[in-house]
Amino acid sequence: MFFRREKPKVLSFEDHLRNLEGAGFRVERAGSTVRVIRGYCAAEIQPGAEGSAPVMGKSGVLIGDEIGVLVSRGYQMTLETASGKKMAAQAVQLRTLHSFQEDLREALDLKSLYNLSLGTVSTRHQYDRVEHREEGKTELPWEAKKQQVSA
Repeated sequence: MFFRREKPKVLSFEDHLRNLEGAGFRVERAGSTVRVIRGYCAAEIQPGAEGSAPVMGKSGVLIGDEIGVLVSRGYQMTLETASGKKMAAQAVQLRTLHSFQEDLREALDLKSLYNLSLGTVSTRHQYDRVEHREEGKTELPWEAKKQQVSA
């Protein structure tokens, strides 16, 4: 028949991984999680529910063997790993990370939302004035310097 609709092909997780390799990403398996790498950017993906697209976990810049996720500190963007390594994020890294995330979403057939396409989105927001707020009064940096000078 002329007007027959073709059934959409449901891709398996392995099909998605082959598509990623075809799109220029390097795929490394580690148990149920798969690390996708291009350049110095990496992301972790996991299989989604049966018949659905993979789930994208944390993504960021490789710092050693770990993925450094983007943290907004209000005055500066930093990259932080799970082990506690921190480094300042540079503009080149942010642009590369943004294009990596966009290309990864496209290769996985995930929805690309408008607010995500505007620029790089932080994983966490941790402003210096909010840190340790629930613990009571914190020592301010200029007060700590006065004590060191007088001692």
